[in-house]
Amino acid sequence: MKKAAVYFNGIPAGELIEEHLNNYVFRYDDAYFHNPDLPAISLTLPKTQQEYHSKYIFPFFSNMAAEGANLAIQKRYLKIDERDIIGLLCATAKSDTIGAVTLKLINNK
Repeated sequence: MKKAAVYFNGIPAGELIEEHLNNYVFRYDDAYFHNPDLPAISLTLPKTQQEYHSKYIFPFFSNMAAEGANLAIQKRYLKIDERDIIGLLCATAKSDTIGAVTLKLINNK
């Protein structure tokens, strides 16, 4: 299982979990959810107390990853398996992203 903390402008917003291959979960942090001044991290992931489940990494997060030659370079340089999307996202989207959302690995079991 891999788990990543999801931040919106540095504020803890939720968790992205890979329970096993082809089973992903995203859930909002309770404090983030209950703060009406904080927006959803994505239009495709509206704020809710329920968990989102998917057989694939959510498109919002997969769009944060590089593609093509850049992805190949990142995987080789960072020594990350091509199937480890959460590991790749945490290595590349932990501080310098185009948008307000960043990710940080919280465990690796």
